[in-house]
Amino acid sequence: MKLSTEEIKHIAELSRLDLSDEEVEKYRVELGKILEYVKILNEVETKKVDITAQVSGLMDVFRKDEAKSWPQDELELALNQGEREDGSLKVKRVL
Repeated sequence: MKLSTEEIKHIAELSRLDLSDEEVEKYRVELGKILEYVKILNEVETKKVDITAQVSGLMDVFRKDEAKSWPQDELELALNQGEREDGSLKVKRVL
């Protein structure tokens, strides 16, 4: 699939990329090849193929996010380790 220089510049603008003229030409060719390959993949018959997110057999190991009660003595010890605000432990910002 052939892409125009204007299309590549538009994609770069949407992506907030500042491309040189050489990069525009390079990506015009490379993106065109990628889209040609996707066009070939779209021709593959997949109606009888089950939808899958992954095929490795791995399972999600995350647990449910559930609140658990702490023993009162551990709770007091944890809350006394730093500055408190409105009954909660005040911590530094992460971001």
